[in-house]
Amino acid sequence: MADDSDPVIRPESAVLPEVPAHVGRDLTLYVLARFALVVVVAAILTLINVPLLVSIAVGLVVGLPVSMVVLRGWHQRVAAGLAARGMVRRAARDQLRAELRGETFS
Repeated sequence: MADDSDPVIRPESAVLPEVPAHVGRDLTLYVLARFALVVVVAAILTLINVPLLVSIAVGLVVGLPVSMVVLRGWHQRVAAGLAARGMVRRAARDQLRAELRGETFS
């Protein structure tokens, strides 16, 4: 006997978050800011006579934790936008699969 206490959530009845229109722009700017942070660290190390390849490698390693602190708000906004976009895409894919199986929702 099926348990009727858990209702089936249909794709069109689920409340999906609104995807901000600027997710792509925010992601691009965030990536560029992280690259700029690596360039700044590498340039500082190069100015104090550290070889270029070593300074780039150190810039990459140091840039990750520093960007998590310096660009925290931007990172959270990008992560939230990508999560919302993923939920909307997943719901659309589930709805398409349900339609292909012949399920109809009224």
